[in-house]
Amino acid sequence: MNHNMDVVSSLTSALPADAVITDPDSMDAYRWDRANDPDAGVPVAVVRATSTEEVQTVVRIAAEAKIPIVPRGAGSGLSGGSSAIAGGIVLSLDKMREISIDPVTRMATVQPGAFNAEVKAAAAEHGLWYPPDPSSFEFCSIGGNIATNAGGLCCVKYGVTTDYVLGMTVVLADGRAVELGGPRLKDVAGLPLTKLFVGSEGTLGVITEVTLRLIPAQLPPTTVVAMFPKLADATNAVLEIARAMRPSMLEFMDKPSINAVEDELKMGLDREAEGMLVIQSDEPGEHCTVQAKIIEDICNDNDASECYLTADPEEGEAFVTARRIAIPAVEKKGALLLEDVGVPLPKLGDLVLGIEKIAADRDVTIAVIAHAGDGNTHPLLVLDPKDEDQQKRAQIAYGEVMDLATGLGGTITGEHGVGRLKAPWLAPYLGEDVMELNHRIKQALDPDNIFNPGSVYTGLI
Repeated sequence: MNHNMDVVSSLTSALPADAVITDPDSMDAYRWDRANDPDAGVPVAVVRATSTEEVQTVVRIAAEAKIPIVPRGAGSGLSGGSSAIAGGIVLSLDKMREISIDPVTRMATVQPGAFNAEVKAAAAEHGLWYPPDPSSFEFCSIGGNIATNAGGLCCVKYGVTTDYVLGMTVVLADGRAVELGGPRLKDVAGLPLTKLFVGSEGTLGVITEVTLRLIPAQLPPTTVVAMFPKLADATNAVLEIARAMRPSMLEFMDKPSINAVEDELKMGLDREAEGMLVIQSDEPGEHCTVQAKIIEDICNDNDASECYLTADPEEGEAFVTARRIAIPAVEKKGALLLEDVGVPLPKLGDLVLGIEKIAADRDVTIAVIAHAGDGNTHPLLVLDPKDEDQQKRAQIAYGEVMDLATGLGGTITGEHGVGRLKAPWLAPYLGEDVMELNHRIKQALDPDNIFNPGSVYTGLI
């Protein structure tokens, strides 16, 4: 306890008075992300840093005391990656929100606490666009997006977070702040360390500023919505669309997801449909109309029961909103175990049908939504928190879904990150040699394992 008091004393004497939170009730808001990890601990303090220098101070104090630091953004993560650790420090970057846009170079300089939506809005003032768009874009932070290499609905055409990160400032485990990359579109000097930190989930350092690439504003899209009586027809349509073109959105929802969204929005979705696709084309001029017609034909050729096409932006956005709210809509049915397994696109049908079988075999509800054009699915296992037997079956199903995906040549996580929830599955997925490489890099950059221990890498001392 004295050791902990010394750490708190060091933090309070070195930082502004309002930066350090030690009241247990106030710290509660910083202990969990949206995965609601039941094993989240009580930290000795939460620090709300406002600058790179303050982050350096916190890291140096933690390093000297050899206690853990959990870097934290907006807490919107879905894998337990920012769960607090008992006796550690939660380093919150939620106050670091500055955004500056350079319209000439089409770049943004952004602090990690800025919301994705805020970066989009700042870019839009200059006729520019920051494309990565997780469904939580309104309340997720850029720092968290970079920590997990977040994707979103339009990444089928526009790529994921790493495709827009040009540089960053990172505070290392010894307290040094280093500049990686920068406002240069081409730069191959040295190892690509910027990319190493994208997707590192707070295990290698603390990102305190980033340089992001922007692109010209997106053209108004045309939206096609198709309903399918059979799952296999929906996934076949996805393959045929992907073979023919690169749409700007290609999203999937299954029957439980459709019904949960319809309960919420009451927009007249077909409750009997086994699958629904929301597809957009944002090609310029007449190319958009031509592409949308090809998409419509493909859906009808694959026995869509209903196919609707609209060039009205507001109408199209209503269907995109339906897809975006699928997770919170399903969440109203019970507690959730969330997954984001991905497979090579030709295996999408095998994955979706295989998940349906696992749900039936284990007698649990699994709602599936997907960034179908990427082969990245989000199976949502719905639990009754009071039914212990169902929870055990759901935990088994959770592992079986990941085993199914990896058996199809896929991954245990496409964009949510490994965090703590999926850490037990990482070593079997990567294999012994690649896991050992991961450990070597982690130990080289963080020899005392102070950054987010227990997340991603288990068994490190």
